[in-house]
Amino acid sequence: MFLNKIIGLISKDIAIDLGTANIVICIKDKGIVVNEPSVVAVQEDRFGKRKILAVGQEAKQMLGKTPPNIKAVRPIQGGVISDFEITEIIIKHFINKIHNRKSFIKPRVIICVPFGVTPVERNAVRDSAINAGAREVILIEEPMAAAIGTGIPVSDPQGYIIVDIGAGTTEVAVTSLGGLVICKASRAAGDKFDEAITNYVRHNYNLYIGEKTAEQIKIEIGSAIKLGEELKIKVNGRDNSGFLTTIELGSEGVRFAIDELLKEIILVIKNVLETIPPDLAADAVDNGIILTGGGSLIRGLDTYIANTIKLPVKLSNEPLLAVAYGMNEVINNAKLLKIIFNE
Repeated sequence: MFLNKIIGLISKDIAIDLGTANIVICIKDKGIVVNEPSVVAVQEDRFGKRKILAVGQEAKQMLGKTPPNIKAVRPIQGGVISDFEITEIIIKHFINKIHNRKSFIKPRVIICVPFGVTPVERNAVRDSAINAGAREVILIEEPMAAAIGTGIPVSDPQGYIIVDIGAGTTEVAVTSLGGLVICKASRAAGDKFDEAITNYVRHNYNLYIGEKTAEQIKIEIGSAIKLGEELKIKVNGRDNSGFLTTIELGSEGVRFAIDELLKEIILVIKNVLETIPPDLAADAVDNGIILTGGGSLIRGLDTYIANTIKLPVKLSNEPLLAVAYGMNEVINNAKLLKIIFNE
């Protein structure tokens, strides 16, 4: 025990947010040091042997542009690790990059995972981090990290509702006394928004676009409510005849494309509200809903949810980094760490 405390003083804790879209890494006393896409470029030979060509931002630039023997892989899909070998490579790459082998003592690593991961998946994540060079691995649920990152006093005996809309999953959770009282999730999230936009453009304009274009459309003109003045964007793609074509797409079309997904998110929120204990429900009425995650940046989404659920909805200050800020707070606050993990 004494030796572990000494090691803890010498080694720097590392917190890793394994997001579907991005991997964000914090170091104790330094804050965020890595924020790059969760993408790996892999080259495969005729014998099936894989070679890593690029990781992060460099690999994302290759999405949709690679020859047949090179694939840009996103190993975390829908909030779930679909390729543990590649995930281990990503973790190892960044641990080596930031730890830089300056210390012979391996770091303690705290990793953020979706609430619904199975015990098998949790063990696989731990094994990946250990194999990548971690001394000890602690897992924290993503909604809890997001709640901490938005400034919710999670250790208080008060109920707070957080809706975290990431790239792979939307998680709706109620926090109280350092834990998650309720948490429900849906795949209606950022990636599904992109997919819905892609399908809408194909069906209505006979135009084929890639995921990067769909994401750009979502960011530039995506809206959950009817805007006073419709936004427009020029979209380039390939039509059914194989010719390159440009169309003009409006925000009303995007709103129609993602409408069913927004209704799914509302359904998850309603399910949580229906099962929340009465005393915490009273808190929720006072505290409202806190919205975070990259998907929450769609225009008017807070208004859309507030009008439908009939509760006040507040958008967090920096939705994209809420989970990372929460992880950073955990590794720098020994008291909070003890409350959450019962250390």
